[in-house]
Amino acid sequence: MDILLTPGAEEAKAFDLNAIGEDFLENPFPMYKALREHAPIHVNPDGTYFLTRYDDVMTGYRHSDLSSDKKVDFKPKFGDGPLYTHHTTSVVFNDDPYHKRVRKLMAGAFSPRQLAALTPVVEDIIDRMLDDVAEMGSFDAINDYALRLPTEIIADMLGVPEAHRHLMHPYSNLILGALDPIVPPDKLAAGNKAVEDFGALLLDLINHRRKNPDDGTRGEVLAALIFGEEDGEKLTDEELVQNCIFLLNAGHETTASMTGHGLATLLENPGELQRLRDDPTLIEPAVEEFLRLQSPLQIGHRKATKDVPFSSGVIPEGAFIHLCIAGANRDPEVFDDPENVDIGRNPNPQIAFGSGQHICLGNTLGRIEGKIAVGRFVQRFPNMRQTGDKRYHGRAKFRGLESLPMAV
Repeated sequence: MDILLTPGAEEAKAFDLNAIGEDFLENPFPMYKALREHAPIHVNPDGTYFLTRYDDVMTGYRHSDLSSDKKVDFKPKFGDGPLYTHHTTSVVFNDDPYHKRVRKLMAGAFSPRQLAALTPVVEDIIDRMLDDVAEMGSFDAINDYALRLPTEIIADMLGVPEAHRHLMHPYSNLILGALDPIVPPDKLAAGNKAVEDFGALLLDLINHRRKNPDDGTRGEVLAALIFGEEDGEKLTDEELVQNCIFLLNAGHETTASMTGHGLATLLENPGELQRLRDDPTLIEPAVEEFLRLQSPLQIGHRKATKDVPFSSGVIPEGAFIHLCIAGANRDPEVFDDPENVDIGRNPNPQIAFGSGQHICLGNTLGRIEGKIAVGRFVQRFPNMRQTGDKRYHGRAKFRGLESLPMAV
């Protein structure tokens, strides 16, 4: 559990998302608490708005006059390079009708039939990973376990050959890292190259699958994306490539963070760990609690196309809005004793996957992965223990662990 030394009203009102430091990246929750209490609709020095209350964030996700389209806002940051093409083509940063069309075409990859085929694949991968960490005895739960799972799953879904799978984590880090508020030029250049390189690999895979539609292995969904059709339309090559990159980024980062946070949370709360051991059926609400407490995606974004009323004020047309999911998920107006862990929390209306029409397309798969990855780990290793300090990777938009030394 993070120790809360909450800043005061003046510090909250002086908050600048573009001037955050290491202390904030290590533990942003005291500042989110202060903002909820003293400046729930906070105006950053650059004129953007930062929202931390649950009801406001929900309004941000669901109001029809708030746009997800980033074609204008990303141009100054990314120029006309590959990062701009990727982020303005992927389904998450677009409005209807494009969003609705592409989401429908991608939905086949997450249908009940596909998820039923994927679940035993997830179980097999996790069982092999558990065998590996058991043999190691001492290991890093992030690099040796949490990151391996989504890499393998997404690679299987997209049909990425074994020889290229080691590249997927670096690709994801570089592309997602470019979304942070402050990005040095070298990181932007590396992100652009990652989009180019991964895009070229994916285009080769897509062309191969078109010529060999029946060669996919169990759990692969690439064919469903290529050949899926809605009202006579299919995804274009650029839409296929950029949204496959999006699938890697969305599923890779969040699943690894959820798994790592789940293990770390249980290690730091031995009473909750024992509850889960005594009653393995608690794994479902436990995963919801891990998502609430340490939301892998901390901040979403919208732009007001008209004046929009919120709980404590109106945000004007044209304003850029940061939706603080992590702040909303610890709002005491919604969650009882929100800073503490309760793996049986009920109700738990956490919004780590977003809400409204842009809710994460892979949220069901993510929950399946989390339940199996954490649940089987806990049951298999009764002597699991932490052997060193955990370390966060230090990004504002996405929160995850870089290292969690463990032994079993």
